[in-house]
Amino acid sequence: MDKRPVDGPVRVAAPGSQGIGGNGLAGDAVCKKQHHGGDDQAVYAMAREDLDAWEGELGRSLANGAFGENLTTRGIDVSGALIGEHRRLGPEVVLEVTSARIPRGTSQGHMDEKRWVQRFTQRGAPGAYLRVIQPGEIRTGNPVEIVHRPDHDVTVALAFRAMTTERPLQPRLLAVGGALHSELRTWALAHVEHNGA
Repeated sequence: MDKRPVDGPVRVAAPGSQGIGGNGLAGDAVCKKQHHGGDDQAVYAMAREDLDAWEGELGRSLANGAFGENLTTRGIDVSGALIGEHRRLGPEVVLEVTSARIPRGTSQGHMDEKRWVQRFTQRGAPGAYLRVIQPGEIRTGNPVEIVHRPDHDVTVALAFRAMTTERPLQPRLLAVGGALHSELRTWALAHVEHNGA
């Protein structure tokens, strides 16, 4: 969970590539693989602005990486990104937005805050999981550019609400197609089958 900023370049590749652990960044590891890691969750991004808001609420400082994110951005609405959106980081790396992060017990224990999972869920700014489309190296200060925007309106925040507090939104996730994290697609299909569209 508690990741630390690094100096110098970091290699980004598909999970399981030579020199890459359970996530898409060299040196990263996934300890609990049931709900974490893999192609659809190769990289986790969180906005610095969201960390700053939590600092104000919690009354303590939160370093970049405090929520377990691999990338801490500034000036980018991470939770407002569209599922399936492609973002270029620096000159080489392209990542695709796949889903929102759902907080679980590991997050609760790490943050050591009462009702942490509920508070995180109520805030509705979960950050985004991404898959690696084009590998390469990234470094602090690399620009982030949107290079593809899909033709739908399903954001990370909407997907998060569909999975947590507003389950009737789940059928909307199906508009995303193959870019959607496979677990979310399964949930959405099950909802439609059980409740109808």
